[in-house]
Amino acid sequence: MSRPRVSLLWFVGTLVFAVLSMLIPLPAPLQPFKPYWPALFLLYWALESGDRVTLGLAFVIGLCADLLDGVLLGEQAMRLCAMVFIVLRFRSRLRFFPMWQQTLAVLALLLNDRVLLLIVRTFAGDALPPATWWISPFVGAALWPFLFLLMDDLRMRLRLQ
Repeated sequence: MSRPRVSLLWFVGTLVFAVLSMLIPLPAPLQPFKPYWPALFLLYWALESGDRVTLGLAFVIGLCADLLDGVLLGEQAMRLCAMVFIVLRFRSRLRFFPMWQQTLAVLALLLNDRVLLLIVRTFAGDALPPATWWISPFVGAALWPFLFLLMDDLRMRLRLQ
């Protein structure tokens, strides 16, 4: 198989994996610790190959996630578009941050995502979530260095083959 085809399959495969891993059920006590996988993978690809990740792609992935998750249509699409817009806007700076600063930036982006979700759900008439609802962005930020290094290593290995 040609190198561009393998690269495209790897890109699409990781995004499909992210959306499907979002659907894995966890026991109720562990549910607040579940990171928002589509956002983490889109963040990685927006930082590493900004030419592939666009607002349209973020919107389509968000709509697919909305349909699969059964939430308000467009909720995740809007959140992912906002996140990808911010990352693409500041991509040249974020790419060269040390890992600890990049992790803090990812935490800020994930907290921004939670605030947007809170606003949307409040306008939809939902009750305010419990305090444990805010744990997920911190878990995602803690996983960021490991996810980034794993994805970067796998991407480099595929490029060398």
